[in-house]
Amino acid sequence: MKSFALLLLATVVSLSAMTGLAFAAEEGAPASGDSGSLKILGAGLAFGLAAFGAGIGLGYVGSAGLAVISENPALQSKVFIFVGMVESIAIYGIVMMFIILGQ
Repeated sequence: MKSFALLLLATVVSLSAMTGLAFAAEEGAPASGDSGSLKILGAGLAFGLAAFGAGIGLGYVGSAGLAVISENPALQSKVFIFVGMVESIAIYGIVMMFIILGQ
């Protein structure tokens, strides 16, 4: 619970640092590069949240998998399948990151 509160605090501080001053642009001036920075932010969030969730899931699956393997070593291949399924979530996050950055 303490780590969640620390993560929430870091998120709030990061989001509060993104507030900035807005200035009026001259007529005919090119648009600012806000869309590029938002793409990077979205790509980072896509990969970061996917990796965070995969890490938590891998902790649960890994500990349960070690308990199963210690009871019955014949189930080792099934445990590896479940571990691979959890790790695929992080791979989906990487794919989404590249899709966002490629647009």
